[in-house]
Amino acid sequence: MDISVSSRNGVQVSESLRATAEEKIGRLSRFLSGMNRAEVRFSQERNPRISDKEICEVTLEGHGHHVRARVAAHDQFVAVDKAVSKLEHQLSKLKTKLELRTHGAPKGAVAVLAGAPAGPEEAEGGLRIVRTKRFEMKPMTPEEAALQMDLLGHGFYFFRNADTGQAAVVYHRADGDVGLIDEAG
Repeated sequence: MDISVSSRNGVQVSESLRATAEEKIGRLSRFLSGMNRAEVRFSQERNPRISDKEICEVTLEGHGHHVRARVAAHDQFVAVDKAVSKLEHQLSKLKTKLELRTHGAPKGAVAVLAGAPAGPEEAEGGLRIVRTKRFEMKPMTPEEAALQMDLLGHGFYFFRNADTGQAAVVYHRADGDVGLIDEAG
């Protein structure tokens, strides 16, 4: 697995922290084969009222799957341990879903995300678009999209519905369920 370790906002990453992160994140490949790239990013919470200031964000990618964890702790090493624990749970969940899908559940492809940040653009009314993402969308079922949304830890997920061929969004509702918005037509 190709592992890159970086930091934001002037956070220092010691060699021992880098080695620990690479070792522990590298061991995650035993949960699900095909995860070929990992990005580990350390940062610090700037709000003085928050006690767990050390943040560790990990994104795993492979075979069209993206699994992401963001955790905070009082120490960078503890944050790595928490992130690994969270990712182990998510990878185990993903592996179970994939096994169910290959053993009788409907088949579908998973979207491949490739974020491309863009410069700020001024829109009418003074609103600014500060980031633009473009990604390839392969058709998937709403259930698969909901799984990807959970694995990424997002509140919504944009995808192409395999059933209708149209653009769609799944999202977390306030009542705890998942909603689906499908393009008409």
